[in-house]
Amino acid sequence: MHKWMLLSGAIFSLTSVMLGAFAAHGLKSRLGEYAIGIFETAAQYQMAHGIGLVLCGLYAYQLVQGPTGLAGANLVWLKSSAICFTLGILFFSGSLYALAITSQKWLGPITPLGGLLLITGWVCFIVAVIKN
Repeated sequence: MHKWMLLSGAIFSLTSVMLGAFAAHGLKSRLGEYAIGIFETAAQYQMAHGIGLVLCGLYAYQLVQGPTGLAGANLVWLKSSAICFTLGILFFSGSLYALAITSQKWLGPITPLGGLLLITGWVCFIVAVIKN
C-alpha cells in the first residue's frame, strides 16, 4: 500500500517543480501577474501535499515493517489521508491551474472542495499518529 503513496507523492512533487518552472519561464509573458500568482499558489500547495503523501507512504511502510499491534487501524487512517491528499491536489491545484490559464470563473467553486479535502487529509494523518 505504501508504494502508491510514495510514487504519487513523488510524481506530484516532481510535476509541481516542472509546473512552477513553466509558470516562471513559459507563462510569464502570456499571463498577468494575478494569474501567475494563482498558478504559483497551485504549485506550492501541490508540492506541500505531495510531500504529505510521501510522509504517509513512509509512515505506512514503518507500520507494515514494525510490530502489527495497531498497524491495521493506523493504515486505514493513512490510506484515507493519502486519498484525501490526492483528490485535494487534483481539485485544489488542478482548478487553480485551469483558472489561471483559462480565466473560467466557474472553476472557482471546485477549489474550496479541494481545500477541504487537503484539510481532511491532515486530520486523518493526525489521527493515525495519535492512535499509534
